[in-house]
Amino acid sequence: MSSNIDEIKNKKKEWEEKVLKPALDGFGYTEPPFRTYTPTDIEDFDFLDKVGFPGQYPFTAGIYAVQARMPAPRVGRPRASRRSQSQAIEQRRAAGYSGYGTAEDTRDYYKEMISRGGRGGPNLAFDLPTQCGYDSDNPIVRGDVGKTGVTVDTLRDFEIIYEPYQGELDLDRIASNFTINAPANIFIAMYCALADKRGIPFERLRATPQNDILKEFIARGTYIFPPKPSMRMFRDSMVFLTKYCPRVNLTSIGGYHIRGAGATREQDLAFSLVILAAYLQEGINAGLDIDTFAPRFTINQFGGSMELFKEVAFHRASRRMWAKVIKEKFGAKNERSMLLRGGGLAAHIGCENTTIQRPINNLTRSVIGAVASALSGGGGVAYPPYDEPIRMGGSLEASQLSSDASRIIQYEAKLGEVRDPLAGSYYIESLTNEIEEAAWKEFEKIEAMGGAVAAIENGYMWREIARSAHDRQRRLETGEDLMVGVNCFVSENELELEIKRLVPDTYDPVRREQAEEKQIRDLTELKKQRDNRAVAQLLSELKEKAKKEDENLIPHFIECAKAYVSEQEMCDVLREVFGEYQPVSL
Repeated sequence: MSSNIDEIKNKKKEWEEKVLKPALDGFGYTEPPFRTYTPTDIEDFDFLDKVGFPGQYPFTAGIYAVQARMPAPRVGRPRASRRSQSQAIEQRRAAGYSGYGTAEDTRDYYKEMISRGGRGGPNLAFDLPTQCGYDSDNPIVRGDVGKTGVTVDTLRDFEIIYEPYQGELDLDRIASNFTINAPANIFIAMYCALADKRGIPFERLRATPQNDILKEFIARGTYIFPPKPSMRMFRDSMVFLTKYCPRVNLTSIGGYHIRGAGATREQDLAFSLVILAAYLQEGINAGLDIDTFAPRFTINQFGGSMELFKEVAFHRASRRMWAKVIKEKFGAKNERSMLLRGGGLAAHIGCENTTIQRPINNLTRSVIGAVASALSGGGGVAYPPYDEPIRMGGSLEASQLSSDASRIIQYEAKLGEVRDPLAGSYYIESLTNEIEEAAWKEFEKIEAMGGAVAAIENGYMWREIARSAHDRQRRLETGEDLMVGVNCFVSENELELEIKRLVPDTYDPVRREQAEEKQIRDLTELKKQRDNRAVAQLLSELKEKAKKEDENLIPHFIECAKAYVSEQEMCDVLREVFGEYQPVSL
């Protein structure tokens, strides 16, 4: 092999001098506008060590040997029939990300989706006051209630949202997702309280709380408490769920929020993995065996970009690194612990790469992302919808186009027929190694600081993301990076295209406008009718329990939820005991 490599090197040098250089001179180039990869770029490539087979360590080629595909479509006109096996499996998955205004508004949306054949459970988007631990009647959140998701103040809101989910769609027959972080334990408790009131054992519940608080400190910003008490909250959920709710995932780590905040892909991967390591260590510190809880860790999604090949390589590297962290750093023996579960999109373009200018171009962008998805182990999903920057992908027209694009990728282009099709490519293998090496370097730098919590407290990760975000914006403003219709191809001769809206908005604008006042009225009435003496007693007990570091608060949160103690009432007690996080300055 070495002699062959030497021969290739010599031939490449000869090609550069006799063929490439004259061609560059002819075009007036000093440097080639492209790179050529050969076996010399992966001299020590070992297929079994670096790639392997799908479903086997190091999982570069994919975490499963066989992966579920889209169900085969029925050809011709639809007709009534019994649900297929694939539909029965789908029943265990949450539906699309959604949440509107009041609990009643969101309930009615789910009723409509069920009437159209939807079988997935709620995948709840909460408004910002809810995410930050404030009730809708707090004057400081006036104007934000119900605007970016559904408002949930108490268990009563959960009861309303889940009214459509009974019988064959009861809590033990669906899966739910909760995009909530700082107060995640309170929402886990609400779900458990709802199950308890319906007589459903906790061990039969399936759900995924995002529960990724460390990412909030460096990206989204919906934190409440400082990092260390926040990690105590994470420990509580990990211990409680592992013991009582074995089918509920513990976290859904959201690297794409980190990339969306401005991080590079290498930072996205390194910061996500160092956060993973912090959570895993918290479980070890709590006395849990790694193989009892690591299989319930998931990835919400890593970030994305328009650079197709780099995103394919990124996701190959991410599966390999995730497995190595869990096996080599934490000593896992069960290969299920090493699977980078979730993140079904695999590669995608990232919502931040869609544009409000000429938004229909976003469909082209998402199709490129769907190709990258199929080539990197995902389902070839065209995401996000083209109107993401306008109405958060809310129109049914945009959803239809995205769904059809994904179907074309799957059924017509048939990109899902080969697993890891770019394996062995000199370019892809070299790029996968480069991304992994850069991410390991950053990972080890943060671990040397003391890990993710230390790098949050000293501001390192936040500052690095801010620096990368500034650099990206500078490249756009100088034209170093190009976005069609934004900083190039913007002359008066270009056409602005629109798609005619045929279907009413998913969320009635009138109901949206009325949501805040209705929610405040309903909460005021509930607080009058509940047993406020019991509420005061429960909050007093919560304060004393919160002062005890070893006390798991979730059982008490469940009791608070049953008494209709509000989210902010619980969070305010914790604010008093834990304090509130004050971000470090840049």
